[in-house]
Amino acid sequence: MTPQKTYLVISALGEDKPGIVNRLSKLILEHTCNIEDSRMTVLGGEFAAILLVEGKWNTLAKVEHALPELGHQLGMTIIAKRTGPRRSQGNLLPYAVDVVSMDHPGIVHNLAGFFAERKINIEDMSTASYAAPHTGTSMFSVHMTVGIPSDLHIAALREEFMDYCDALNLDAVLEPIKG
Repeated sequence: MTPQKTYLVISALGEDKPGIVNRLSKLILEHTCNIEDSRMTVLGGEFAAILLVEGKWNTLAKVEHALPELGHQLGMTIIAKRTGPRRSQGNLLPYAVDVVSMDHPGIVHNLAGFFAERKINIEDMSTASYAAPHTGTSMFSVHMTVGIPSDLHIAALREEFMDYCDALNLDAVLEPIKG
């Protein structure tokens, strides 16, 4: 029997500047841990990172102990939390959702509400605002991955979702993730 992996989720937020990823990844490597998954981006003038780090319980403890000093050096707020492996999602079908529209308040809330009412989990989401080519109109895009329970009728859900988005003047696509 293989030993259960131990994990640490690290969240870091601070003013964007070169070298942040290098310093975070160096600290993790120096303690013989591994970054298994991560999301890093610049939002406004701030750099934001979320990392899933795997290691032995004692090496993760050393990383936890070193993070406050690294946060101080980088001028970042760093939070760490222990977690376990992700539970099996065997009865869920992975689907991609892409939505584009003119930017206005409430788009994310409306989409989240649609899926929450149907007990569909949003597993990953990214959004962006941008100016439309030629017109400069403020646009908004959403890309998300959702886990749809296998007992739901997909064609009916897709039709309901498209009608919902049409009523909100959102261009949308709901399609299976191949892979």
